[in-house]
Amino acid sequence: MQFIKHDLGQRSGGEIVEVTLSNAATVRLMDSSNFHNYRNGRRHRYYGGHVKHSPFRLKIPNSGRWYVAVDLGEYSGRVKSSVRMLPGNPVQEMPLQSILTTNKHDDIKYDVFISHASEDKDEVARPLEEMLKKRGLEVWYDDEKLKIGDSLVRKINAGINSSRFAILILSNSFFNKRWTKYELDVLENLMVTEDRVLFSILHNITPKKVKSYRVSLANIFARSTATYTIEEIADEIYEVIVMFNRQEKSIGEA
Repeated sequence: MQFIKHDLGQRSGGEIVEVTLSNAATVRLMDSSNFHNYRNGRRHRYYGGHVKHSPFRLKIPNSGRWYVAVDLGEYSGRVKSSVRMLPGNPVQEMPLQSILTTNKHDDIKYDVFISHASEDKDEVARPLEEMLKKRGLEVWYDDEKLKIGDSLVRKINAGINSSRFAILILSNSFFNKRWTKYELDVLENLMVTEDRVLFSILHNITPKKVKSYRVSLANIFARSTATYTIEEIADEIYEVIVMFNRQEKSIGEA
């Protein structure tokens, strides 16, 4: 696959790289080892995704040698790109989540698990679930999966373990609920041990407030319902999941 390589050199964590594109393309921010794997067609992880509008900004997660690769993926045509470095800014938005190429799990039945507080069900969780299902995704959602007499812990564990991605609808209510805290603990553990991919949606809460509740969520950049519609968020999540599935399929066929 042809791609444009931008060697960022040695960078410090927190710096911002701004990518400008002539047209839509896939932007991948990678450290040295993952760039080497990407260049050689092997399994890799990156920050970024399919970018339709530029300039597009990504935060360097930690100090080291970093690269940006720009490619068209399965699309035809040509793209031109340029990059520049900016000082770190904690309020800059990034993609919902870095895309991680992970090992395939035989027990995966759902594309995405939605973790939310009941107070956010009507405004965010239910419309998001409906939009994702209309786009063809398999969604684990408690209204449909939990029945009278079910063991809540066992059912939630099964839902999380059988879902490839998870959506956290973060709000003040989310952080004040016992069950959502439990789900968050499980999902954060899987994010570290199994490269589980998490999307964060901020609802009536600021990034600063999220950080005060759970510092570990500070680096999982999110979309906010204050600036994005539920449909726009659903579209972006769908695109990321579809791209991930295509990558895993191509790796499996290689």
